[in-house]
Amino acid sequence: QVHLVESGGGTVQPGGSLRLSCAASGFGFSDYTVTWYRQRPGEERELVAQISAVGRSTLYSDPVRGRFTVSRDNTKNMVWLQMVNLKPEDTAVYYCSAAGGIYWGRGTQVTVSS
Repeated sequence: QVHLVESGGGTVQPGGSLRLSCAASGFGFSDYTVTWYRQRPGEERELVAQISAVGRSTLYSDPVRGRFTVSRDNTKNMVWLQMVNLKPEDTAVYYCSAAGGIYWGRGTQVTVSS
């Protein structure tokens, strides 16, 4: 059975940091690009960051570039999203997805508020 489980969300003040984790199981994780998305209240889901199957290539959306870093360890079937200098507009539910959107986690809430 395929599982993608996000964790690490929470509430932080502006300027703070969080590290999100995505644990995968049940499929050939190391064969697939993994993408982090977020969905803010009342908005559509948007791509945040992406990492290629072996981790050599990454991609970031303009709002997060320079503040977020995506990484993975295929020996552990894990992907991380390190987020620094968080802003209130980063408040959203964050999801990880693999296999071109076939597999999704349930999301983890990130709230940035003073």
